[in-house]
Amino acid sequence: MAIFTPTEITDNYMKASVGKAESPAWRLFILAVAAGVLIGLGAVTSSTAAHGLENAGLVRLMSGLIFPVGLMMVILMGTELFTGNALMITAALDGKISWARLLRNWGIVFAGNFVGAVALAACMAFFGQLNIGGGDLAVYTAKVAAAKNALPWANAFVLGIFCNLMVCIAVYQANTAQDTAGRILGIFFPIMGFVLAGFEHCVADMYYVPAGIFAYMNPAYTGMIDAAGINTASLNFGDFITANVVPVTLGNIVGGVAVGLTMYACHRTKKDARK
Repeated sequence: MAIFTPTEITDNYMKASVGKAESPAWRLFILAVAAGVLIGLGAVTSSTAAHGLENAGLVRLMSGLIFPVGLMMVILMGTELFTGNALMITAALDGKISWARLLRNWGIVFAGNFVGAVALAACMAFFGQLNIGGGDLAVYTAKVAAAKNALPWANAFVLGIFCNLMVCIAVYQANTAQDTAGRILGIFFPIMGFVLAGFEHCVADMYYVPAGIFAYMNPAYTGMIDAAGINTASLNFGDFITANVVPVTLGNIVGGVAVGLTMYACHRTKKDARK
């Protein structure tokens, strides 16, 4: 067949999860740092394209059209992304990997994603990329960060659920294809959709929020950000962790696990059929 069926996708992902679970910690961490950088680059490019637009709908549309490049790079380069790895729940349920190995993978990959995305945010804020538009990009970046940190906890959690529903569907759709163009097409529309809808992705936010915090810390932009009337009280790492990282990550886990459970329950090859 030209594409893999839902059953083949589910079985193939469970097999791939064994390699993810057994990978050495150093390798997982490096690939996770790379994924954090790549998702962050999707955020960098989409923010750069959208920051000068006035209409909120056009801002989201432009961001949605460009941001998917991040997940495209993650999947095609074989890096490790925490949100996508929520689908490893299928391999744990099937007994192919232990629950301890699943949690080990999630922990290492989450840490690596965080390091990569935050390091990228610092580079963009302190080495001139936010100068675009005479510093308008820095103001836009701080505005986005403040808005994310100001979300009510429950809102961030629920928006995280729906985000990772779409991200994990994109991962499965990418795995239906046996060619690069097909994989890119499978990724593009769900990722565009979650950005357009304003859902929350923990790894993307590991770039967006620290970039805004660092922008405000940079004296070149501090005055411009203050003058824009942005609520800078929320631009700190304490609020980032408690108001964003925790609820969005938990929501992402719920959304990703829900996709994995559905595919496992409905599409896996039953064990007695494998004999």
